[in-house]
Parts: sequence; structure tokens; C-alpha cells
Amino acid sequence: MITKSIEIKLPRGLEARPVAELVQLASKYESTVHIEAQSKKVNCKSIMGMMTLSLTSGEEVTVIADGSDEDSAIADLENFLQGKAD
Repeated sequence: MITKSIEIKLPRGLEARPVAELVQLASKYESTVHIEAQSKKVNCKSIMGMMTLSLTSGEEVTVIADGSDEDSAIADLENFLQGKAD
């Protein structure tokens, strides 16, 4: 299991479209992926769960990945949340 704190650097935070993109990205991985923020832990593969967080730019979240491809999952989610995704 890997746990990493990441600051969201997307200009508009996690609105509907970026949440959908994040869920699609997380769903590519076999590992379980969760995001902790605001005293909540949410499955990163759940669009409804992610929407409940209403995350904004500048917020710090903790990403937790557990499974065979956890390293890749953490790296890709970090790149996405920091606005470095392709």
C-alpha cells in the first residue's frame, strides 16, 4: 500500500469533467484507489463518491493505492491532480 499527499493544482479544481476523467484514470488500475480529504475517504473509481468531495485548487488530498500496480496508479493520479497529465 502506498499513501501520498498531493496538492490539487487544476485551475478549476475537481468539477464534473475533471472528476469523470480522474475516475476513468483510476479505473484503469487493478489496485484499489482511495482519496482522503475533509475527513472523508472515497473510492477514486466512484464518480458519485468523488463528486461529494467538491475539491478545489490548492487543497491537499491523500491518495491511497493498494495492489499490484499501485506505483503506476499513484504516479498517474499525482500527474493528473497537478495538471501534468497529457
